[in-house]
Formats: sequence, C-alpha cells, structure tokens
Amino acid sequence: MLVAAAVCPHPPLIVPRLAGTASPELDGLREACLSAIGSLAEARPDTLIVVGGADTTASYEPEAGGSLAPWGADVRVGSGSPVLPLSLTIGRLLLDMARSGPPSRYEAVSSAAPAEACSRLGTDLSRRGRRVALLVMGDGSARLTVASPGYFGQGALSYNEALARALGGADVATLAALDPGEAGELWVAGRAAFQVLAGAAGAGGDRFRSDLLYDAAPYGVGYFVARWSLPETP
Repeated sequence: MLVAAAVCPHPPLIVPRLAGTASPELDGLREACLSAIGSLAEARPDTLIVVGGADTTASYEPEAGGSLAPWGADVRVGSGSPVLPLSLTIGRLLLDMARSGPPSRYEAVSSAAPAEACSRLGTDLSRRGRRVALLVMGDGSARLTVASPGYFGQGALSYNEALARALGGADVATLAALDPGEAGELWVAGRAAFQVLAGAAGAGGDRFRSDLLYDAAPYGVGYFVARWSLPETP
C-alpha cells in the first residue's frame, strides 16, 4: 500500500552543474525537493518507485541509466545504458543528492496516457510492496507567461493554481479528474504522473496528510514540491 509520496518537478537546471550560479528560486526549489525526498524515509518504505512522464509508458530496473548530455552536461546516473527519460533521470539525481540510494524501480508513463490508464498504473504500483513510497516527477503548465516555453495560454494560470491546491491538499479526486486534452494544450508535463499518484493514493481509501513546500514559476513553468504521508495512528 502507498504510505508516502514526494512530488518534484524535473527541470534540468535543478542540477547545480547546469545551473551555474543558481538563482535564489532554484536554490529554494532544490532545497524543497531534498526535504520532500528526505521525508520518504520517515515512512519506512520497503519499496520506493520513481514515476515520471515520458513519450511512452515503460518500466525500468534500478540499475537503469540516464544522462543529461542532451541538455549540455556530462552528468550520468545509474550503472546501465542511459535509457531513462528526463523526468526519471532528474528523479534519480535528486535521490542521489538526498543520499537516499537507488529506487526499487522506475515507471515512465506516457504523457498522452488516458486518465483511466494512469489510475490503473497507480493502483498496481501501490500493490508492489507492503509499504510503498512514490517519488512523482512532474511539471505544471509551461504556458503561464509570454516568456514561457509554450508562450501564454488562456486558462494556464488558473489550471496551475488548481494543481497547486490539489497537490497541497492531497486532493485525489481533483487529480484523477484532470483532462488529458486540456493538460496537453497547456503544456502540463506532469498530468499523467499526478494521476498515477492519485490512483495509488486512492487504492487503499486512505486520507493523506499533505504539505506544499514550493509553488513558483521562475522560468514561466509551474514547479511544485509536495509531500504526502499517512496520518500517524495512536
């Protein structure tokens, strides 16, 4: 069953070697990510799975490799061939930065996957161990301003704000109801991964406690950091 989750974005510039002289926003983002990931250990998981959006849905073993060479940095993770998509590569880098060790496995989910498929994947992942933790990698809208990668999109700001509320409030129903078409139009790279989280969290019928640690758009892209945990039982 799912006992904890951390949600982080996956901009390559979160890696200090790429960021150079990091801006205060990136410093704060990086610190929030490491804090969220660090909280996963407190849940004592026996299975840690990194989930992130990609071109196609695929599973990868713990030794799978990833590379940031396409983004201008000779940074590699894992001992295997660099097959991990960007979201999972950044996820592994953040785990290494947090000194959390490798995950039990990686799960890439197609950015075009229907909501129902994402939910089913989440339910399946929640059953991969007695105590499952997820590191969910996903960005918000990349159409928040005229300087955003996707230029300004009507409705992007309100959509991004709704995402922040849902992630900060462990609102499984809102995440599960996200429309893939609207998310695609607004360049929301994390939609599928967020719906996997919703499927995993909803599988056991538990109500999660949540904290939104970061919500900003330093490059015109919505970045969120959140942590979800089960309330302590007496």
